[in-house]
Amino acid sequence: MRVARPTTDVARVRDFYEVGVGLPVLFTFEDHDGFDGVIFGVPDERAQLELVRSPHHIAATPTVEDVIVLYLAADEHRVVVDRLRLRGTPEVPADDAELNPYWPNNGAVTFVDPDGYRLVIAP
Repeated sequence: MRVARPTTDVARVRDFYEVGVGLPVLFTFEDHDGFDGVIFGVPDERAQLELVRSPHHIAATPTVEDVIVLYLAADEHRVVVDRLRLRGTPEVPADDAELNPYWPNNGAVTFVDPDGYRLVIAP
């Protein structure tokens, strides 16, 4: 399965997911019929995340319910959370009224990616 969503800045979002989160880049493309993008593998290797800049200038319009959840082993969870915090990545407070309480109640930490989408790092 692959989930694709728009971005207006492929380089910035690539840096976030590749360097900050640590997802492997599987494929990149430039000017593929006007589209630029990057495809990442996710930890279980059965799904992919594709981020695409459209020639139609489609901007991301995330809501608080547009969430990507990554389930990581405890040691990897700590490494990724620490790395994102050190990078100054915006973090959604555990007591945020719009955050599903399931996540903080189960040890997950929620960040906001460069396009405004929420990324839950769950143990």
